[in-house]
Amino acid sequence: MNLQHLLNKESWSKDELIMLLSCKDHDLQLLLQKGLETKAKYVGRKVYLRGLIELSNTCAKNCLYCGIRCGNLQIERYFLSDEEVLNAVDFAVEHNFASIVMQSGERTDKAFTDRVTSLLQKIKQRHNQPIGITLSMGEQTEEVYRRWMDAGANRYLLRIESTNLDLYHKIHPNDSLHNYQKRLDSLSLLKKLGYQTGTGVMIGLPFQTLDDLADDLLFFKEFDVDMIGMGPYVEHPDTPLFEYQSLLQPKEQRLELALKMIAVLRIMMPEINIAAATALQSLDDLGREKALLAGANVVMPNLTPEKYREGYKLYENKPGTHEEAHDTTAALERRILSVGDTIAYGEQGDSKHFTFKKTNYNLS
Repeated sequence: MNLQHLLNKESWSKDELIMLLSCKDHDLQLLLQKGLETKAKYVGRKVYLRGLIELSNTCAKNCLYCGIRCGNLQIERYFLSDEEVLNAVDFAVEHNFASIVMQSGERTDKAFTDRVTSLLQKIKQRHNQPIGITLSMGEQTEEVYRRWMDAGANRYLLRIESTNLDLYHKIHPNDSLHNYQKRLDSLSLLKKLGYQTGTGVMIGLPFQTLDDLADDLLFFKEFDVDMIGMGPYVEHPDTPLFEYQSLLQPKEQRLELALKMIAVLRIMMPEINIAAATALQSLDDLGREKALLAGANVVMPNLTPEKYREGYKLYENKPGTHEEAHDTTAALERRILSVGDTIAYGEQGDSKHFTFKKTNYNLS
């Protein structure tokens, strides 16, 4: 089938998505250009900044790909103080970001969930203007999700990592703490509660096929996701999955595949928010810029104090590990402007897809 015909369709079969993800050379450039054109038409050539605060690298889970899994004894665990978190939020507000992301290892104990609630309340009390707050803290109970929303959170990112059950089991321990169905149930719960709900996958995993990635795209569409945080798999030597590094595609191919996924998803779901993941830059110094030119519209400057960044390495070669927030932010702003996008200072940048659904629901 002619690629131009595929790009102009409004729905795609799995086989057609595989064709798009397989394109090369001139066809690849057409795909990426279509991703950029779709972004410009539906969400504009502007990028929303989300100040990233890596709250803690302590995790109860032992995912086989992750550098901060509980079984990794090579890293020093940390938890930011309240003042360190609030200072990072102050930085975001002073630099007119209007949105932050708080991310941590996954824990469900009361001490952790209460601490997050308290931090959210303090952020709300400290700043009069509305601040968009995305949380990425794993599977929680409905009561905890509600409490966090009441305290000020309005977005939640819970990555599924892979929608292929067999592959999911290959990259997670086979126990009740790493349950695929529970992950899905948590995503559905977040959506029901009214969060702007995001998920994502790793791209280029060992054992992964284009069939798997096409199914991931179809899942995003069927689930009606509001935002996506997905990026290339980057291996970490202190993980069990590192044993299979010989199965990995070269970095250039993993980057290319990630850009294809961004472009195809932008075309499929034109009004969602798509992040230009930090992992892209670990494979190519211009990786995030290339993602913006493929259809991404969110960038997350890291506001975590520099002394903790080495401890939050989910993968190797993470960029910005030895920079302070000011340097990270200035560099990212230059990168965004270099590709012809503008920065949406002062805008929370809610997902237009979410806003449209909410408006229609309220009017019905």
